[in-house]
Amino acid sequence: MSAAANTQNLDHYWMPFTANRQFKKAPRILESAQGMYYRDADGNQILDGAAGLWCVNAGHGRPEITQAVARQLERLDYSPAFQMGHTGAFEFAERLAAIAPGGAKAQLDRLFFTNSGSEAVDTALKIALAYQRAIGQGTRTRLIGRERGYHGVGFGGISVGGLVNNRRMFPLLPGAEHLRHTHDPSRNLFSHGLPEHGAELADDLERLVALHGAETIAAVIVEPVAGSTGVLLPPKGYLERLQTIAKKHGILLIFDEVITGFGRLGTPFAVDYFGVVPDLVTAAKGLTNGAIPMGAVFVSRAVHDALMQGPPDQIEFFHGYTYSGHPAACAAGLATLDIYKQENLLTRGAKLAPEWEALMHGLKGQPHVADVRTLGLVAGIELSPRPGAPGARGYETYLKCFHDGLLIRVTGDIIALSPPLILEKDHMEIMAAKLANAFRQIA
Repeated sequence: MSAAANTQNLDHYWMPFTANRQFKKAPRILESAQGMYYRDADGNQILDGAAGLWCVNAGHGRPEITQAVARQLERLDYSPAFQMGHTGAFEFAERLAAIAPGGAKAQLDRLFFTNSGSEAVDTALKIALAYQRAIGQGTRTRLIGRERGYHGVGFGGISVGGLVNNRRMFPLLPGAEHLRHTHDPSRNLFSHGLPEHGAELADDLERLVALHGAETIAAVIVEPVAGSTGVLLPPKGYLERLQTIAKKHGILLIFDEVITGFGRLGTPFAVDYFGVVPDLVTAAKGLTNGAIPMGAVFVSRAVHDALMQGPPDQIEFFHGYTYSGHPAACAAGLATLDIYKQENLLTRGAKLAPEWEALMHGLKGQPHVADVRTLGLVAGIELSPRPGAPGARGYETYLKCFHDGLLIRVTGDIIALSPPLILEKDHMEIMAAKLANAFRQIA
């Protein structure tokens, strides 16, 4: 336990997604951050290999964002989002529309603001249901997710999500179904880029149509790259095939880009990387560089306009949040977009990706490394589980790296890396070296 943490009462804060009793016996307390590094309560420098929680894409401590938020709070700290607005929300929506997934041709340029990725997902699911009803397809109430998918922690998100620990304690939305996941170690280990095998897994949607009838299915939601489960990449042709099937049956396609949005793959969005345009896209995390909580749903004009019917004085969509389009969040988002543009961060990852891929795949052959997966500036390194103790090796690697000055993410025995997009070659080399050392030590 650090000296600073030893003097603080840790009992009152119930921490999310944390083994609280274990953590509070030996807490890891962060005190400050700048650029690519955190600093802990004892003054140790920790290289951020996870962009915080997949969100600090432009690096830490950006004064442009700090100053923009401070100016906004001095001018307008809060504005109700119902039946009135403020200039920042409309400006931010316009700026986002200019870089919307798929470009101008895709017309994913109608924005609904939320406060998190979880809320963005639940909002997108509700939009899909409302759309189907608006076009006379009210029998379409079934929502399709995917095994090992993560779509936040709202009841909608856990219902379409496919992580069992997130689901097992809670009642779920009726009628939610799941496609099979795309991870196939028997055919795709150590793939460079997208896996060659598995596009046919998209045909699971046809199976569900045959089972339930297309007239019962409102939408299917997937992460283009499944992040939280351990960086599972879509096989070549999978997303294209899924889109074709969904369109054939009148099923809306939703991409959850809370992780892949804003430059993670070397393009503004995964939509741009894969060239597959869905009907809705969820975003959060990099939206404000993690500085202020915020999420958004990019909605196609076709879906949006279907709801803009009836008397013009009636509310078209009975949904929203007290803090939708919060002034401070919009200010943070606008400053973040300025940074992305000035430093070319939405495309910078494409130039760094080959070196990143080489360094990460260079870990093949280290003790217990069972697979390596990379795309853009994200990596998943899968370790062989310790017999009788799944997850133990991954967690020990996490602790070893942290104490050696590197922050990583772990999901069971899978290491996930998603560094800030401002990283340089030496940062990548440090990460690879520290990981190799941890794998040898843990072995």
